[in-house]
Amino acid sequence: MSPATPTAVDPTLALERALLGRAPVVIGIDEVGRGAIAGPVAVGACAIGARELTAGFPAGLRDSKLLTAKRRVDVEPAARAWVTAAGVGLCSATEIDEFGIIACLAAAAKRALAALHEVGVPVARAAIVLDGSHDWLSPALEHPLDVSVRPKADRDCAVVSAASVIAKVERDALMRSAHESGEYADYAWHSNVGYGSPAHYAALAAHGASSLHRRTWLRAAAAEQTAHPERVVSA
Repeated sequence: MSPATPTAVDPTLALERALLGRAPVVIGIDEVGRGAIAGPVAVGACAIGARELTAGFPAGLRDSKLLTAKRRVDVEPAARAWVTAAGVGLCSATEIDEFGIIACLAAAAKRALAALHEVGVPVARAAIVLDGSHDWLSPALEHPLDVSVRPKADRDCAVVSAASVIAKVERDALMRSAHESGEYADYAWHSNVGYGSPAHYAALAAHGASSLHRRTWLRAAAAEQTAHPERVVSA
């Protein structure tokens, strides 16, 4: 489980321990796919309580961006087994085009929280940790929740790291499945998972946009790629 002496990039349970002093459960939330030009945005939500705090998080759990694709897949089952419950909410490229990315982040998070509620997590009484510096969730809620915003929570807080890994693995699998279906094979989603790689932009130039592309994003993304070809967004 959690290492005795964390390294500089390992998360801890310090914040979760403090929050469990005022709430029965802590929910960590993180998004993946925000900067992609194709496919959905995904928001992961993971809940832990006193039992998970005592057990400690799985060895190797980190922010998904600090793990290779193989390591993410390897650690994801342990992350799911550790948390009380996990949910991933998605918003499609069509929804992103219609409503904008901020509204879709909130909608995807609400879907993830609904999945937790359905399996008995007391979401209304939870302390929620949202990765980042902007609370895009609270304005979209019909009933207020206890939401704390924390920059780099996906790196520093184990429950948010778990949400990051679980959401990333699920979204990547969806994009690779779309590639393997054959309908979208030109766009190299097996490797770029919908982000703006050179192969992805070359396929767009040759074949145009697919039904899974975020069409409102493509013009700006193409202009950025033309002006700064060295800036390739990492998957």
